[in-house]
Amino acid sequence: MTRFRYLAILLVFFQSFSQEQSDFNIHFSGFLETYYAFDLNQPTSETKLPFMYNYNRHNEFNVNIGLLRAKVEYENTYANIALHAGTYVDDNYANEKIKYLNEAFVGLYLDKAKKNTIEAGILPSYIGFESATTATNLTLTRSILAENSPYFMTGIKYNYKPNLKWSFSGLVTNGWQRINRPEKDVVPAFGTQIVYKSSDNSTLNCSTFAGKEYFGTELAMRYFSNLYWDYKWNSKWRTIVGFDYGLQDSSSKNEKHESWLSPVAMAQYSVSNKWQTAFRVEYYQDKKNILVATADAFETLGISINADYLFNSKVKWRTEARYLDSKEKVFVKEDDLINSNFFLTTSLSFEF
Repeated sequence: MTRFRYLAILLVFFQSFSQEQSDFNIHFSGFLETYYAFDLNQPTSETKLPFMYNYNRHNEFNVNIGLLRAKVEYENTYANIALHAGTYVDDNYANEKIKYLNEAFVGLYLDKAKKNTIEAGILPSYIGFESATTATNLTLTRSILAENSPYFMTGIKYNYKPNLKWSFSGLVTNGWQRINRPEKDVVPAFGTQIVYKSSDNSTLNCSTFAGKEYFGTELAMRYFSNLYWDYKWNSKWRTIVGFDYGLQDSSSKNEKHESWLSPVAMAQYSVSNKWQTAFRVEYYQDKKNILVATADAFETLGISINADYLFNSKVKWRTEARYLDSKEKVFVKEDDLINSNFFLTTSLSFEF
């Protein structure tokens, strides 16, 4: 509660200040999601799966994420600051000293047309199509692909948007989802993003990353790309297909390269203005456990289906059944390792 009290004080300050400045604008938003999950493997550890960061508690009611955000605009500048808490934060920010900042960045418009901008600070990830505020995602739980790519980046980002169809971005960051940077003698990481919107219903995105990251105890180069196409066919159907591919040097000498990959496809169908359903099929291959730390090579096929009920435009109740099947025995059940995992998740979220 103390964290949110600090944010409330800031919001009151900004609101008071905005009354004195005609060109000072502030917008508040938030998101709260509660959940219950049941894993048929019935794990005894605190977290259900070591490579998941959302809804990762078994047989327990909890808060996945609670978030408060303020966006401030003044003349040709803007800033976002957001605080968050929940089991997602506990799991995903476990190695960070600054855990409770979801976003904290300043932006600057470089021209009157606002085609060129620079942003610096803790930024939302430019990689992937699934957000931590999951009510906007097609499926309730995030894909394995999304869970094991960055949720956020810390650094500086340049954006160029020449028209409504194209946008280009370049980034210099602290590395693969990292706020603190202990390796002070290592060159920062680099990233790019290209987005093409042929229409309001179609988005094609390509993002890349290049930087030194740890593989075991070795710090070596990592190269990564994410490609996806999001298309809304009509008022009923929407689909997303995505593909991740990464290369990791196995040592600082760059003599050997290991790889991982993941294709995913999902479809959402709106039954009515109150009911939606979605189906996902995915595959994740990480034989050398570069990102997914399991007891053996990770080669897993997954399917899921969910049903969503929209109480109104702000409140959503979602339920999902998800099955994972692995080539090797990487899932824990009692004291044994098995090839499969099945779990149910339900959540109730509110956004404003």
